[in-house]
Amino acid sequence: MSDNIFYTNGDSPVMLQAIAKAQETFKYCWRELSWEARRIVPALDLAYVKIAFVQPSGVPGKPKVEYMWVADIGFDGDLIYGTLINSPGIVNNVAKGDAVEAPLNRLCDWLFASNDTPYGGFSIQVLRSEMDEEERDAHDEAWGLDFAEPDTVYVVRDEETDPAAQEEHPMSINMKDSLRDFLQKNPEEAGRADEDGFTMLHREAIAGNRSTVEALLQAGADRSAQTRSGKTALDFARQLNWQHLLPLLQPA
Repeated sequence: MSDNIFYTNGDSPVMLQAIAKAQETFKYCWRELSWEARRIVPALDLAYVKIAFVQPSGVPGKPKVEYMWVADIGFDGDLIYGTLINSPGIVNNVAKGDAVEAPLNRLCDWLFASNDTPYGGFSIQVLRSEMDEEERDAHDEAWGLDFAEPDTVYVVRDEETDPAAQEEHPMSINMKDSLRDFLQKNPEEAGRADEDGFTMLHREAIAGNRSTVEALLQAGADRSAQTRSGKTALDFARQLNWQHLLPLLQPA
């Protein structure tokens, strides 16, 4: 992607609606990224999130705000992590290449592409709707992607041909048996926690992977295990609105 940033009125109702939709659906972006990290052969061409960077301006109630793209994305259910890939033009408290983090409520958009098809890009489509055809072509060329019509945003891969893909990622279903075999041979992994208290059950709940959550519970994973911040897998499923996980993660 080029270092160009395309601006619009971030306070307009249509942009605020796009931002709200991006926040609501980011869980699908993260689900895809969680599986991308496990693939031997990458399936994604790119993956970015757009974050609102805020800096005091000296005027009460009117901070400086700049919307910029972040790559190398991580997500722990609360905070998004990554590397800033734009050069700031408004704020000066961050620089291109910085490691950054932000809560989900500062996410303004997300985008990944697979086989040259873009997914997400809610704010991008608002911007494109305000352009004429020539400007739209130049915008798409800067990204190196062929976006759909401005009123169309795809959220999950293959949703056009497989409606069930939105409910559960195909790899979660396909990997269930191999995960079950792995846990039978390595039962301690079902309860192993990292330094922040995250178990595999926490991670799979954050990514909304029902089949792998089922395999972990069958292997004895502890529903009540808490991260250092005091959250269970059920807490993450609730806050990310993974409705299909809630019955599985309720206390036995």
